[in-house]
Amino acid sequence: MAEILTKWRSGLAKTSKTAFGRLASILGATEINKEMWDELEALLVQADLGIETTTEILDSLKRFVRTEGLTRSEEIWEALRAELRLRLDNPPALEWTDKPTVIMMVGVNGSGKTTTIAKLGQRYHSEGKTLLFGAADTFRAAAVDQLQVWGDRLGVSVIAGAPESDPGAVAFNAVQAGTARNIDIILIDTAGRLQTKFNLMEELKKVHRVIGKALPGAPHAVWLVLDATTGQNAMQQAKAFKEAVNVTGVILSKLDSSARGGMVLAIQRELDLPVLFAGLGEKPDDLTMFDPDAFIQGILGK
Repeated sequence: MAEILTKWRSGLAKTSKTAFGRLASILGATEINKEMWDELEALLVQADLGIETTTEILDSLKRFVRTEGLTRSEEIWEALRAELRLRLDNPPALEWTDKPTVIMMVGVNGSGKTTTIAKLGQRYHSEGKTLLFGAADTFRAAAVDQLQVWGDRLGVSVIAGAPESDPGAVAFNAVQAGTARNIDIILIDTAGRLQTKFNLMEELKKVHRVIGKALPGAPHAVWLVLDATTGQNAMQQAKAFKEAVNVTGVILSKLDSSARGGMVLAIQRELDLPVLFAGLGEKPDDLTMFDPDAFIQGILGK
């Protein structure tokens, strides 16, 4: 447990220092007054919790202060911790009963999607699962090459097509191959171009449908990879993906490089989606199951 907390503290150091660094002075040994509330509001917004989440937290804290008759700002620490934790769900248990289990990965280019697939592959490979990668991002040759490198490293087959070929056909072939080979988990990479968002979303819908034709009931999960360094800017993207392909969970990449870790709370409120994994470093084992308690400890520090 101590090792897990250390990893989260290290991974959230930038958010803790940059976004929440002033918290100790704001909630120091001073009186609770309007200036304190204004400073706390500015801090939470800067940490990318979002306006709505920030407003709800402040309203709840003010009610707590009135009810408990608090007068010193330092007495709000634990109430703030409890408020933040209240807004985070525990990630669901990822126990797959379907074989193969098909997981469709979505996200914009640059979000770390292909790297995340490789890290998931490493994770499940180490658990003894058999895997297959479907390289359905046919418009970005680097994505296919990157998956192939990881596939070679892990001994995982990669089903790919010719450059700019039909991504739906690649996904279909990957699912058929995985089924024929009795594979445990099939991870399908998809394109993430946003230059023509409508076309991208229509393409993803098609890939989603085609996977279902190759294996009824699939995909069994659709995971959205969000770049934590983009903060609130990722929210509109996330909503578009959720509407298009019924996203079931979020993976936050590059959380260790971000000062905007508060977006986790906004994701839960605005998207009503669980955060499943967080990227806390560049190594494969730095893709960590999301831990709400460790996350809160990591950002608050105290």
